Amino acid sequence: MILDIQFKLKSNPLYIKYIHENSYWYKILNRDPSMWGNFVESVKDTYHLRTTDKINNALDAIDMITKVISTLK
Repeated sequence: MILDIQFKLKSNPLYIKYIHENSYWYKILNRDPSMWGNFVESVKDTYHLRTTDKINNALDAIDMITKVISTLK
């Protein structure tokens, strides 16, 4: 695996965790480093790190707070 990919992997603990859980990515990135973008997208999908996921989490939290406040009234 080229050094650039290794440095990118080691810079983020989630990348390390994901690549340990899905070891087939070692082979993919070793053979074709241009698949890095697909790897990052796969990590974001698995760990729900997309912007839409964050918005949904915030909306869920607001909804829960609203329900708690309405039950206290």
